[in-house]
Amino acid sequence: MTTPGPRYDDLNVLYINCTLKPSPQLSHTEGLIDVSAGIMRKQGVRVETIRAVDHDIATGVWPDMTEHGAATDAWPQNDFTNRNATFMTWNLLHLARMIKDAGGIPAYGNQRSEWDAGCRFDFENPDYR
Repeated sequence: MTTPGPRYDDLNVLYINCTLKPSPQLSHTEGLIDVSAGIMRKQGVRVETIRAVDHDIATGVWPDMTEHGAATDAWPQNDFTNRNATFMTWNLLHLARMIKDAGGIPAYGNQRSEWDAGCRFDFENPDYR
């Protein structure tokens, strides 16, 4: 008798495509997201994708950073890329399953109100010696 693997159909995923190219321009990142999202959907995960550049989001980068990188005409559709996108996706699924089953990520060490109140969560602050 085989034990069924973990279920993922109770998970939701939001991909944020941070390409600098607005829709409908070709996005290499979108190609990678499509590989990963396809695997997620096959596992029953509800998937949504947004392209950040299509929304009014304040950024901290130069207006046009595309001139600083080498662009190609198509996202890298090859076995190396597909293998690593697949491995990444399964790692995301496993991590999401563990976090959900644990009831979320513990808040300790990640609370702004506690930091503002002086708690430093084991951070050694030399100003208070």
